[in-house]
Amino acid sequence: MKAKVADRGQVTIPQPLRKKLGIRPGVILDFKVQNGKLIAVKADQLDPVSQVYGCLGTHLDTDKFMDEIRSS
Repeated sequence: MKAKVADRGQVTIPQPLRKKLGIRPGVILDFKVQNGKLIAVKADQLDPVSQVYGCLGTHLDTDKFMDEIRSS
């Protein structure tokens, strides 16, 4: 399949490839060059910190949490 590069460097990924690879609006692609070829890979949507942010809940603020774990 072929796609034309627009003036601003944009390329439309053909629909059959988007469907096959699960590439939907908002998906982040990571681009790299490998052996003279452009490689696009779906990137992790969230960094590791964002993945666990809020897992302790919102019932304690930082000072209360620190006081609680220090008194244990």
